[in-house]
Amino acid sequence: MIQMIDSHIHLDHYTDDEIEEVNSSISTIQSLISVSFNLESAKRNLLLSEKYPKVNPAFGFHPEQPLLTNDERMELLSWIECNQEKMIAVGEVGLPYYLRQESSKPLPLQEYIDQLEVFIVLAKKWNKPIILHAIYEDAPIVCDLLEKHSIQKAHFHWFKGDPVTINRIAANGYCISFTPDIVYEQEIQEIASIFPIEQMMVETDGPWRFEGPFKGLMTHPNMMNESIAILSKIKEMPIQEVYKQLLYNTRKFYSLI
Repeated sequence: MIQMIDSHIHLDHYTDDEIEEVNSSISTIQSLISVSFNLESAKRNLLLSEKYPKVNPAFGFHPEQPLLTNDERMELLSWIECNQEKMIAVGEVGLPYYLRQESSKPLPLQEYIDQLEVFIVLAKKWNKPIILHAIYEDAPIVCDLLEKHSIQKAHFHWFKGDPVTINRIAANGYCISFTPDIVYEQEIQEIASIFPIEQMMVETDGPWRFEGPFKGLMTHPNMMNESIAILSKIKEMPIQEVYKQLLYNTRKFYSLI
């Protein structure tokens, strides 16, 4: 039977009914890596992992929001410290690319970088993979931090960026995951064409909604079948081999083997 892993989903952002629907219709999904947005999100993901065996939670702080206060940061980090053995990775963390585009005044980027570095240090301390929101010009900054701390397992989810950075990510042994937008976005297809399949994963980033053939549909892990079909064409590989390679990559990266 064909098997997949959704390497990046915000399961806690679905409604209770949607979560039940997803978990009752994923016979070909081995695991859901459910990333966290903040402390409350992390707590809910932990509860979901206790209820649904296929859910593996990651704990972090999504960068596309205002910085944590010192007290908020201490509370979050203390909670993660207490529960780090129950998480599969640190994430989602990174830098606020979209927030900077939308903000009417400059954001304190260095403070976001400093906040991210805290999570990178902890990922190394706990020997956990790190799941990153780092695109375009933010990605080289993040690569600098990862290299500074000799991080081995970094997952750039839904990556967008230039060929130089793509090659740098590949050379460092880091992974990139592709969402269903690879089905209709040429920019993403071009990234897939030059990135090694041995370092690829697939994801949904659900409940984020997609366009093209997915317009108006609830984002579901089964949509990754369409992503894999496109990857098969791009890489000119038999689709069954692509399924096996992506599953192997993800299981190895997240120590699910």
